[in-house]
Amino acid sequence: MIEYDVLVIGGGLAGMSAALHAGEVGASVAMVSKVYPTRSHSAAAQGGINAALGIEDSWEVHAYETVKGSDFLGDQDAIEILCRDGIQDVFALEHWGVIFDRNEEGNIHMRGFGGTDKSRTCHVGDMTGQTILHVMYERLLRMNVKSYDEWFVTTLLMEEGACCGAVAMDITSGKLEVFKAKAVIICTGGCGRVYEPSTNGLIVTGDGLSLAYRVGALLMDMEMVQYHPTTLPANGFLITEGARGEGAYLLNSEGERFMQEERYGATTLEEKASRDVVSRAETIEIQEGRGIDGCVLLDCRHIKDRILEAFHQISELAIDYAGVDITQDPLPIRPGMHYMMGGIKTDIDGRCYRHNGDGSEPLPGLYSAGEAACVSAHGANRLGGNSLLDCVTFGRKAGVHAAEYASSINSPNISEAVIEVEEQKIVDLFARSTNERAPALRLEMGEIMHTFTGVFREEAGLLEAERRIHAVRERYPEVSVHDKGRVFNTDLLAVLELDFMFDCAETIIASALARKESRGAHTRTDYPERDDENWLKHVAVYHTPDGPAVTYLPVTITKWQPEARQY
Repeated sequence: MIEYDVLVIGGGLAGMSAALHAGEVGASVAMVSKVYPTRSHSAAAQGGINAALGIEDSWEVHAYETVKGSDFLGDQDAIEILCRDGIQDVFALEHWGVIFDRNEEGNIHMRGFGGTDKSRTCHVGDMTGQTILHVMYERLLRMNVKSYDEWFVTTLLMEEGACCGAVAMDITSGKLEVFKAKAVIICTGGCGRVYEPSTNGLIVTGDGLSLAYRVGALLMDMEMVQYHPTTLPANGFLITEGARGEGAYLLNSEGERFMQEERYGATTLEEKASRDVVSRAETIEIQEGRGIDGCVLLDCRHIKDRILEAFHQISELAIDYAGVDITQDPLPIRPGMHYMMGGIKTDIDGRCYRHNGDGSEPLPGLYSAGEAACVSAHGANRLGGNSLLDCVTFGRKAGVHAAEYASSINSPNISEAVIEVEEQKIVDLFARSTNERAPALRLEMGEIMHTFTGVFREEAGLLEAERRIHAVRERYPEVSVHDKGRVFNTDLLAVLELDFMFDCAETIIASALARKESRGAHTRTDYPERDDENWLKHVAVYHTPDGPAVTYLPVTITKWQPEARQY
């Protein structure tokens, strides 16, 4: 048995921030990650991290634009913390060694991003996430924070209603181990691979969301699934919003800049409108016959010098995977599933919550941060550049609060016998001998989700998705593991991940069926208008033996009352 005050599950930016700050306030802390931490999905974040550093900018303006971007579903207490406290978090990253790009005056250069009138996205070329990830990991190494790399968590442990650890498998040997902890922080990212295609890495399978859901934690705003406007059609690879921030255009098959059209409500910001607005516009252009092989075009030719200077990664991706030199020709792109605004319901200190019959109450010992969490700083639509800030800022707050909580309680009592239950599950998987394989079910699930719960939804399609996902999940007990070894068995991991993914798919569909309006990324063609009178509230779901059950929670409003959302 391995014991720490604080156990952080997930090794990306949120997990590193949580582990770093829990350790700084005196807790013994360990980080468990199913991949080597610098290979976490945070490394895929290209565009940048937001902070109101400009002379003509302020955290209040950043907060208002974030509230507006959220389509007024974001909790404004969390948004204020993100935009105000995040400024110092970005300065801290710079002091630790993140070499942000500079302008001619030597100050941090900030590019424009979607949904904002201000340029406030600090960046390192088009590999910002990777740079921050490496710098923060170096800091963890200097602090001697223990990192259990390539370990897979199979279940959370509960004692008297409080979370007190986890069981995890050492992927390199297949051995199961008990991790005892006074507090657990889930920072495992989103569940993007529930969709196919997706911009997310293959490891982004919703493990943490399902782990928390199964021990009673509420999941909130799961219907809010962000599609990014510019992804490659062949594989879903992301083309950073930073290109449009620097002036790239969107064109249809007739050579028109359709984001200038008034019908999309983006005549001021045009291509720099919020992601949900641009993704809907692109989808409509394609559906109405003004697309090109299911795509529209991203034209970067007029910013060739800037592409060569600051966007090496997307330039190489376009050449390697689309055969297009974006300095010479327009690039075919389409909307692709990118980010979960929903997740494990938390407060501003990262504490998770559970349903108590008529509302919610804290679930002691369990915390979350980053994309796995829903502190609701993003509401119905996240602004580009706010995700890295979310990871760093709320990872810090979760780490500090979890450490303080751990210092106030006694060490939990856990029996080693809990391993036997998890071991039997694996033995049973190995005993199966069928032709049903996890990748086939995973692909089928992903295509169902993309078809029926994508940019546009309606009740008949959501009910069909619910039926089909249920039918696919019914085949899961017949899935077999062909590799019967225990050493680095990726076949086994795929089966375990798939079970978690089904939970995520079911909660997304249940939440989307519940919200009978259109708001942000959730566009119901049968309920096309935003309805503040009835739906200015969060949709939350909790686990029952019969599947997800729905409840509702209020939206926190501090300064900004809902208004018409125009770009």
